[in-house]
Amino acid sequence: MNHNKNETIAISMSNVSKVFQTEALETHALTDINLAINKGDYVSISGPSGCGKSTLLSLLGLLDMPTSGQYFIEGEDVSQLSLDQAAETRNSKIGFIFQSFNLIDELSVFDNVALPLRYHRDKPNAETIKNRVNECLAQVSMTHRTSHKPNQLSGGQQQRIAIARALVTDPAILLVDEPTGNLDSKSGDQVMDVLAKLNENGTTICMVTHDPRYADMAKIQLKLLDGAILTAPSLQIAN
Repeated sequence: MNHNKNETIAISMSNVSKVFQTEALETHALTDINLAINKGDYVSISGPSGCGKSTLLSLLGLLDMPTSGQYFIEGEDVSQLSLDQAAETRNSKIGFIFQSFNLIDELSVFDNVALPLRYHRDKPNAETIKNRVNECLAQVSMTHRTSHKPNQLSGGQQQRIAIARALVTDPAILLVDEPTGNLDSKSGDQVMDVLAKLNENGTTICMVTHDPRYADMAKIQLKLLDGAILTAPSLQIAN
């Protein structure tokens, strides 16, 4: 498969495995994962505890590296990057949304969202940052909260700020980890609505969730069991 020719693929994995080794034990967390997520896809990954969801998300987000296999982001093989290169690619190509919002309480909403841009390799100027931050806050209906601190907001509002921060670098893909885990069901539904709208407007999303109701909201549903993908006929890459 020629990855460079296919402009529609945001990320793909080919025969990716992850083995954790201790002196006494070898744990196969993921085995021969093959998947391709196209630009504009909305993919959910679900499965029981311990099936490999977190490990897969760590690999997709370049927080960890595969033991074997290849991983491509927008045609670039990122399976062998150094820690520094991985951090730089992660900052420019991947937006993260976690269960815990990971906002910095001392910073305003505006500065929390601006943070990834201030560390971006392109070093955008203040005007560019301001416009982009306001654009992303508008996408999550939070422009009226720019000067607030995170602890002045509800959980659902904080998660929407976290989504804006993830969007600000215009990443190739949003990786979403149990986005409603710390929210009541009403706030959770609102956050899921925000994600659905973003996807309708072209944002590529890959979400890990244990909630079948939310998994069903994705257009493509992957199920993991014992480190392998069970149901992904449309995503299997022909070797």
